[in-house]
Amino acid sequence: MKTSTLEPNTQRAPIVEPGEALRRLGPADTAVHPERFDVIVIGAGQAGLSVGYHLQQQGCRFVILDEQQRIGDVWRRRWDSLRLFTPAKFNGLDGMRFPAPPNTFPTKDQMADYLEAYRARFGLPVRTGARVDRLTQRDGRYVVTVGGRDLEARQVVVAMASYQKPRVPPFASQLRPDIAQLHASAYRNPAQLREGATLVAGAGNSGAEITLELAAGRETWLAGRATGEVPFRIQGLAARLFLARFVLRFVFHRVLTSRTPIGRRARAKLTAQGGPLIRVTTAALEAAGVRRVPRVAGVHDGRPVLDDGRVLDVANVVWCTGFHPGFSWIDLPVFGEDGHPAHDAGVARGAPGLYFVGLHFLYGFSSAMVHGVGRDAKRIAAVVGAAALAR
Repeated sequence: MKTSTLEPNTQRAPIVEPGEALRRLGPADTAVHPERFDVIVIGAGQAGLSVGYHLQQQGCRFVILDEQQRIGDVWRRRWDSLRLFTPAKFNGLDGMRFPAPPNTFPTKDQMADYLEAYRARFGLPVRTGARVDRLTQRDGRYVVTVGGRDLEARQVVVAMASYQKPRVPPFASQLRPDIAQLHASAYRNPAQLREGATLVAGAGNSGAEITLELAAGRETWLAGRATGEVPFRIQGLAARLFLARFVLRFVFHRVLTSRTPIGRRARAKLTAQGGPLIRVTTAALEAAGVRRVPRVAGVHDGRPVLDDGRVLDVANVVWCTGFHPGFSWIDLPVFGEDGHPAHDAGVARGAPGLYFVGLHFLYGFSSAMVHGVGRDAKRIAAVVGAAALAR
């Protein structure tokens, strides 16, 4: 490893093993002698680990913080049948290929285990069980507060998607108490639901996949505006031989970016209505007997009402209605009117030394995908290193 030429510590921090969080230092200790790093990375998913890999190549002294007790737990807690949209040959992070046959589609647990193995292979300094309560500034440094303890750095990378807090419409609380409700983030399998008809609200990829699974054993309604679909079957021969590489590596990765006119138009459209269906097709939904209906607009007599005025009598509602950004812990003026971070390809506006990786369309359509996050991580790590050396 390179010898660091970045800012040295005035006092070397104690070594903290993964899972040990920050228990060795008390609030009084960190108030007087906060731990200092060149860089603090928040989030140990594919984005944070990718950033860590590239910071390590530059010799930065950094730490990665994650609130989960085990690396990969965000993936493990998703629904049981979930598989990645991209084949294994596209799912390796820089420096380590994905250990599965190249044209197979990994399960969510395989992805979780891969991230855990990636951290171990490169010895990345991850502290698990470290939930960040606040990010602010003090005396020209960023201060990250974890459980009443402070860590400081001149540069911080927030390596998290803006899918942190489930979004459910306010009128959901008006549904009858005998109608079971789940957000997609809490859905695991059909056994969680009551017997009877089920309404899935939200027709994006998560909604379509959950709907298709539920339709195998019950009457199922899918509510929401169609978002389109990719014009090929991702598990078919044509996709394996040509289309996946062309679409994923060329269209999503190089054409649809913030630097191209078509990419900027696509970004505005995708932000407004969501991306196209990738695995589930309209034909597959129709063949399964799924009933497509307009979006859910409200509640009447305790039952969901559609945009066209129809009232549905269902036993369950699964809300696939997205997420709030979940960045309320960032106490800095870096947000736009829409509540999302204001940035230029990941470099925060108005906050030198603050960066984002992992956001939807951070630079390109592939930014939030496993095969695309490495490019953003490498670029941001280079900016971080250059800024540190310039001091």
